Amino acid sequence: MRELTSAGPARTVTPGVHEPIDPNNPRWGLGGAFLVWVASIILLAIIPLFFLIPYSLQRGLDPGSPEYVNNLAALALTDKTAIFLQVLALLPTHLLTFALVWVLVTRFGQRPFLASLGWGWSGRIRFWRSVGLGVALFLAGTGIANLLGADQPTQLEQIIKSSPAARYLIAALAVLTAPFVEEFIYRGVLYAALQRLVGVSGAVLLVLGLFTLIHVPQYWPNFGVIAAVGMLSVSLTIIRAYTGRLLPCIVIHFVFNGITSILLLIEPYLPKFGQASGQADSAALLLAKLWLSVSGL
Repeated sequence: MRELTSAGPARTVTPGVHEPIDPNNPRWGLGGAFLVWVASIILLAIIPLFFLIPYSLQRGLDPGSPEYVNNLAALALTDKTAIFLQVLALLPTHLLTFALVWVLVTRFGQRPFLASLGWGWSGRIRFWRSVGLGVALFLAGTGIANLLGADQPTQLEQIIKSSPAARYLIAALAVLTAPFVEEFIYRGVLYAALQRLVGVSGAVLLVLGLFTLIHVPQYWPNFGVIAAVGMLSVSLTIIRAYTGRLLPCIVIHFVFNGITSILLLIEPYLPKFGQASGQADSAALLLAKLWLSVSGL
């Protein structure tokens, strides 16, 4: 059948056949992408409360007390079980974020999900090159963080050292869910919508700005970690722009997080190796900080 358009001559539309999918020309708009981004941040703040509040009641905290909020905050920072529950809360948070992205991209299943986000390989960067880039960015991020100084204490050290269970769970989430959450939101829905409106360069800068808006206050004044995280974020966005595909970014992010997770898991055993253990311990904690920043923990 023929369909008239205001922009030019009629075009042919075949009933039941979808238009070609272009991840650089998404069917969602910037408003929807921005709402998903905001909702993901709100989920990060709210979901842990569903774990912490019942635990605080079990510990005898009185929700009617004027000091309840302060006591709850202190519990969240010092109690091993409370810290573990906050890490555990990331799993439903990530799953709910996946659901929000799926709704936006597919309009409740009306359009393909992965293809719309750019799931596939580019002729420019395929699997093994993505793996190599993941290792290279990992080493570059470590060098930048060490050069600028990454010894400012952060809350992550408390999480990692609070219990082996928290350490193992962080390592698991780093490879199972975090790379997908990060890439679906920033290089998926946000970048695609932005580059259509402001071009590639503008989209790269705006994605970095949104990423920075969330993470810099959390890690100020640790310039080393901030610079390393910014380097990773902008590199992944440039790769998304260069390839036109999201899958290379996910593989690179997966490799980056995978190396970090291995360091987290072996770090308690490194002192067995003698004098080098001190340096290895420092590197493991530094790279864990990098992962925590890019994963939205």
